[in-house]
Amino acid sequence: MRGYLEAGIGRPLKKHWQLYLFIVPPVLYFVIFKYVPMFNIVLAFKDYNVIKGIWGSPWAGMKYFDLFFHNPVFATLLKNTLFLSLSQLALTFPIPILLALALNEVRHRRFKRFVQLVTYAPYFISTVVMVSIIMLFLAPNLGLANMLLGALGIDSINFLGRPDLFRSIYAWSEVWQTAGYSAVIYLAAISGVDPSLYEAAKVDGAPRLQKIRHVDLPGILPTIVVILILNVGSLMAIGFEKVYLLQNPLNLSSSEIISTYVYKIGLLNANYSFATAVGLFNSVVNMILLVLVNLIAKRLTNNSLW
Repeated sequence: MRGYLEAGIGRPLKKHWQLYLFIVPPVLYFVIFKYVPMFNIVLAFKDYNVIKGIWGSPWAGMKYFDLFFHNPVFATLLKNTLFLSLSQLALTFPIPILLALALNEVRHRRFKRFVQLVTYAPYFISTVVMVSIIMLFLAPNLGLANMLLGALGIDSINFLGRPDLFRSIYAWSEVWQTAGYSAVIYLAAISGVDPSLYEAAKVDGAPRLQKIRHVDLPGILPTIVVILILNVGSLMAIGFEKVYLLQNPLNLSSSEIISTYVYKIGLLNANYSFATAVGLFNSVVNMILLVLVNLIAKRLTNNSLW
């Protein structure tokens, strides 16, 4: 048995040791920075003391979970987080698919490359710069949006000061920043569709819309399902930085989400146990959503992550 294992493992290792060596750095990265910190999740169940450390601090049980669940703002935080995430998902998921399908039908190469460049470039803009652009564009007095409204005879609107507009501003700015990048994934999936299917559709006289419906969409359905599962699995983990930077006292009623609340209450006030407990709650909800959506997708489409 031992000789069999040595022959089965040792030979490829000796023959391709350079390739195995390339694997070592990423494996070490995930072990050190992703898996080892998981052991410190016990901080959510302890009264953390800086002097005693994580493992030396006394146990607190479910104290911090109870504090969070019975907090008067818990329902508002959960509602804002879910509504903001769902608004983002409703726009950022289908639009890249439509963009990829449209680009696949474009035959003018220069125009196609121009559209790809224009839609892909915003992905490389940092969050801070993106928020600054949004603020300048939507400024009440000198913003381009209000200048256009003024030219049409419409009164100036304080876009970022209205809670009812915050979700739309956040979601559409996400579309602007990520649609081009996400469309690349679907374009790559479309390129893998069997060319004979297009030839058969052409012979049958299928117009473009029917070709998209019966050839393109079924061909990229596995990719669509996987992306949807991953997006729903991170529904509660909505980006903190952008929301926090777009916040102001006027829109706080709709912009205060779980991650920004944890930062203010848990981290700024050095209540690390409370922040860890809320973060663990977020992770558990995301895991449950991931498993449920994966099961539903597997049953309905026979495509899933596992």
